[in-house]
Amino acid sequence: MRGEYYVNKLMLRAGYRIVVIICGGLLMGGCVMAEKYDAEKARSLNFQRLLAQEEKRTGELDSEVKRAKNELVEYDARNRELTAQLQATREQMARAQEEAEAMKESALLERKAKADMKRAVTPTRKSASVAPTADSMDLGASGLGFAPTVSAGSGAVHVVKPGETLYRISRQYGVTVEKVRKWNKLSDDIIEVGQKLIVGQE
Repeated sequence: MRGEYYVNKLMLRAGYRIVVIICGGLLMGGCVMAEKYDAEKARSLNFQRLLAQEEKRTGELDSEVKRAKNELVEYDARNRELTAQLQATREQMARAQEEAEAMKESALLERKAKADMKRAVTPTRKSASVAPTADSMDLGASGLGFAPTVSAGSGAVHVVKPGETLYRISRQYGVTVEKVRKWNKLSDDIIEVGQKLIVGQE
């Protein structure tokens, strides 16, 4: 009887120890789980903070991109405006050059006309004593004292019509005034009606 009592007592002590061990294990496991939970919570909060910073930075970059796009649109509009102004200025310069050339030719024609009128009022002795021939009349029509010799293979020839100027004739044939002047051995831009001008060479 006493043996059973001791056995039961030993079994109770063993059961108590087992319960204590189990409770201790559960308590320690709970502590470990709590530490893991706290670590994960801290990691999650840190990640959320980093995510918020990245979202803020992304918003700032979006604003900078929008501002850059707006500036680019403004620069494009300004560039188109400046290009149009430059084209208008070039056209004005071309018109001014044409007007200057026309005024120069008009002044030369006026000076030539005055010289012709002076020669007509005071004819020289030679012209008074010598009767005009067909050749001299033809040369006088040119107003230069000589007619340019034009061969068949020398290029295009233009006969000056009333109101034409050397500048307009050169523009008509796509050559410069200097070339027409050189081809026809002209000392200035004065031309006469009926005068034959070489306006192109092969």
